[in-house]
Amino acid sequence: MLPAALRLASAQSYPARPVRLIVGFSPGGAADIVARLMTQWLREGLGQQFVVENKPGAGTNIATENVVHARPDGYTLLYCTSSNAINATLYEKLNFNFTSDVAPVASIMRAPLVMVINPSLPARTVSEFIAYAKSKPDSISMASAGNGTPGHVAGEMFKMLTGINMVHVPYRGGAPALTDLLGGQVQVYFSVLPDSMEHIRAGQLRALAVTSETRSKALPDVPPMRDFVPGYEADAWGGIGAPRGTPADIVERLNGAINAALADPMVQTRIEELGGVPMPMTPAEFGRFIVAQTEKWAKVVNFSGAKAR
Repeated sequence: MLPAALRLASAQSYPARPVRLIVGFSPGGAADIVARLMTQWLREGLGQQFVVENKPGAGTNIATENVVHARPDGYTLLYCTSSNAINATLYEKLNFNFTSDVAPVASIMRAPLVMVINPSLPARTVSEFIAYAKSKPDSISMASAGNGTPGHVAGEMFKMLTGINMVHVPYRGGAPALTDLLGGQVQVYFSVLPDSMEHIRAGQLRALAVTSETRSKALPDVPPMRDFVPGYEADAWGGIGAPRGTPADIVERLNGAINAALADPMVQTRIEELGGVPMPMTPAEFGRFIVAQTEKWAKVVNFSGAKAR
């Protein structure tokens, strides 16, 4: 009975000091915004400081390694994203195993990408785009925000399932990729919704499909990709992880607080403004989701032959 009593006391007293949430991206992006939204909620709900620390670099691997090697006491957390699942195969040598060294705490949101093309292309649907690409092999350039980013592998999955070829052109971020798409230097881009929404509404870009299983509230008139390409689904997602060995009662306490946040209408609205939908799960469900995503993207990365540089 004593160990159980000690664990209960630990959960009830947690957090007793400030908690760090490590984010592998620079301030201002969607991941950083959602992380700060969660820390504000956790600060108010659990009565302790939750502080975002941005540690960008190496495709989120610097942040992940920082958390993996932290004490498993619940005071260092990781903002996990789909990049973590992709990196497991993209990088040949990592100093950690994401699926086994990071304990799943809580999922937060998932958000579709949107396939956008330069309006100079004659295609107005995905089917027309596929036919056009097949009639002009090697003439389509596909931009991405970088090698191995969600937009890159979403495009590689599109190539894998349709049998078309597109020349991948990686950029150092989404902004320069969009600039060249608008200028016609590249023809297609799988973009995160907030980045391209203004250009779509202004008619500067043509949205052919969202990459989620269903339509997005942010773009209700744009069909899902699987209407044209059976089995296609490529959401970006985010959640919270902790070092392996973090006490289960602390994980459960955090999971309960985060799921309560996702049930709050104000939080739901903010997530929807970013083009996403809340994705509450138990730690076990989130763990299974991470494993499935890692296996899924391994197939796409191996198909593409992409490697981190």
